[in-house]
Amino acid sequence: MIFKRKLYEEMLRWKNESNGSTALLIKGARRVGKSTLVEDFAKREYKSYVLIDFSDKNKKIDALFDDIGDLNFFFMHLQQELNITLYERNSVIIFDEVQLQPLARQAIKHLVKDGRYDYIETGSLLTLKRTCRTFLYRARKRV
Repeated sequence: MIFKRKLYEEMLRWKNESNGSTALLIKGARRVGKSTLVEDFAKREYKSYVLIDFSDKNKKIDALFDDIGDLNFFFMHLQQELNITLYERNSVIIFDEVQLQPLARQAIKHLVKDGRYDYIETGSLLTLKRTCRTFLYRARKRV
């Protein structure tokens, strides 16, 4: 419980300080509660959220990552497919088990640069060349 509370506080600090300029990656062993914690955070701290679980294949969602050149198209179809409304600067998009969809990992740079929404990635079995902490990685927005 202490770990969850500490991580939740770190996530809240990220939300308040980054204002969309970074994505958050939470990595760790399988079945330790990453997805549950992130979804609880999204429910409490945002007006709406989208949870895309890449371990539960949805071909239409996967296909959206084939070409993210038109982000208006991407967001419109994401909302239609999942029947959810996204609110600029008050919604978060969660990529769960992101290691299973390499195109989503590549897209995060462009999505963060766009700045409309916050992004949280969760994953197990991820390898990163450089991390800020063992459980938390912030991808910086390039200006």
